[in-house]
Amino acid sequence: MNLITLENISKSYSEKKLLEDISLGINDKEKIGLIGVNGTGKSTLLKIIAGAEIPDDGTITKANKVRIEYLPQNPYYDENATVLEQVFKGTCEEMKIIGDYQDVLDKINKSYDEKLNDRLLKLQEKMDALNLWDLESSAKTVLTKLGIKDFNQKVKELSGGQRKRVSLASALITPCELLILDEPTNHLDNDTIDWLETYLNSFKGSILMITHDRYFLDRVTNRILELDKGILYSYEGNYSVFLEKKMNRLQLAESMEAKRQNLLKKELAWVRRGAKARTTKQKARLQRFDELSNKNDYTPEDKLEISVGSSRLGKKIIEIENLSKSFDGRTFIDNLDYTLARTDRIGIVGRNGLGKSTLIRLLNGELKPDSGTISIGETVKIGCFNQDTSKMHPEMRAIDYIKEESDYITTADGHKITASQMCEKFLFNGTLQYTHIKNLSGGEKRRLQLLRVLMMAPNVLLLDEPTNDLDIDTLSRLEDYLDDFNGVLICVSHDRYFLDRVCNKIFAYEGRGKINIYTGNYSDYLDYREQENIEFEEFEDKVKEEKPKAPKKEKPKAKNKPKFSYNEQREFDTIDEDIEKLEDKIASLEEDTSKYATDFTKLQEIMDEKTKLENELQVKYERWEYLNNLAEEIANWSNN
Repeated sequence: MNLITLENISKSYSEKKLLEDISLGINDKEKIGLIGVNGTGKSTLLKIIAGAEIPDDGTITKANKVRIEYLPQNPYYDENATVLEQVFKGTCEEMKIIGDYQDVLDKINKSYDEKLNDRLLKLQEKMDALNLWDLESSAKTVLTKLGIKDFNQKVKELSGGQRKRVSLASALITPCELLILDEPTNHLDNDTIDWLETYLNSFKGSILMITHDRYFLDRVTNRILELDKGILYSYEGNYSVFLEKKMNRLQLAESMEAKRQNLLKKELAWVRRGAKARTTKQKARLQRFDELSNKNDYTPEDKLEISVGSSRLGKKIIEIENLSKSFDGRTFIDNLDYTLARTDRIGIVGRNGLGKSTLIRLLNGELKPDSGTISIGETVKIGCFNQDTSKMHPEMRAIDYIKEESDYITTADGHKITASQMCEKFLFNGTLQYTHIKNLSGGEKRRLQLLRVLMMAPNVLLLDEPTNDLDIDTLSRLEDYLDDFNGVLICVSHDRYFLDRVCNKIFAYEGRGKINIYTGNYSDYLDYREQENIEFEEFEDKVKEEKPKAPKKEKPKAKNKPKFSYNEQREFDTIDEDIEKLEDKIASLEEDTSKYATDFTKLQEIMDEKTKLENELQVKYERWEYLNNLAEEIANWSNN
């Protein structure tokens, strides 16, 4: 079934043409990854499909009753809403009903009113009629999986990463036939990305997403769209299949261009011989020559080449002794000892909020340790690529931002390259070089930041989430650069492919300031963790992904009393029975598989139903665990 069709879509901003005569059809159950160099219009295309932007030209046809849910890069937040209220701020009927129900319930809890109670009862009837209780339950389960556990916390108290995860939860649970996600893996740790892969693979509708996580694309998608210079190419299959098919396409285009050039050369020789265009045949040949001269569908791919020299690195690099750092009574780094070697390519991994970026900031001198020392060698020149774009003056032109660091650099082979030439290598053409930073896309700003860091010719490179907002082409070129980088690399990243590609050691944050060091890349670390059954510890209290604030005064215990909400109590009373029913149904279906072993049509129906019930059962198990933990907290509080 076709969900939506785009025909001859075009879109421009000022003089920059992003999309030109784009045509696309999205069918049911397709899981599509959209890739391309930053600034080519990927996010714009998603906005047009979602209805958030109107194209300059072209038509969009959507099938009847097709619902589209869209997660933009920068979602809208109600600062005064709670986490749960923000999740249910969707525009579809189901989300509105649950949102209204949550709002009325909150008002009743604060101040009982009979009229409000009547309204609550009517909303409960709607919830029953549309079977929305499971949806409300799923919201809490998804939030928990995404690391958000305080459902009543105000949105204004959340960090940027936590807010994005709340919006992601809202998009994931909203009933729809087409789910559109713009960079869903940003701000997620590796374990959460693994969970998201499983969730999206079980999603019944279609998915269209932008992500630069290549393992994620490989494991979730069954179709890849590539946006290149305003043209959209479609490839059936996942990312690995796309790489093979793209290579074949480029080789074919290159072969056809070589044939065109060869034919053009022959025709040019004929023209130069001075043949008189008196006959119809000669006129046709001259016309063909003109057509060959003007026709050039092939353009070689832009290459992002990085060949930057680095400063000489002495024997002593960085020595870390008994390093410790805490905020608000929570230990982020506890007695870390390590001496960096010349060959170190270190990846820092762990769950969000455990303090990975803290180590980068300590090494870069932005923070002072509570105890211990960081001793840096005299020849060390640190270049730090972080997530902060606030220091990029919006009115400055791209070329001036680079020249502010250096007018030229010396490459590994001793040649000097100007700032403008380096910009060209980083896909900033003449026009883009003189574009104000405020008019660059998020990915283009990040690429510009990376260029400025490399213009320093550092010999110790600190990368804090380098893969966020960088397109796959830029990432692959950065990885090629790091292969030849004659210095030390330390990076925080959730990109598993990147960690596998560039790292030979892993610093794993495993809770309460404990950092264990493993030799090998990220996959080697995962294998070891699985063999040893290593689990991350977590802080007893949640850790926000933001700069530490002054500790708050403790509230009286009475105000912190844990309690069931009305719905949670209702769910708690029946969940054992619900689980038992689901288990019985699954057992019955397992018996049916033997009965219909030769009826493949019936067998497929049974297996589909069994999978659906098993997914429901998994959700129930998770809810059972959550509710029983809450019941235990309530009992402990009462006893104390």
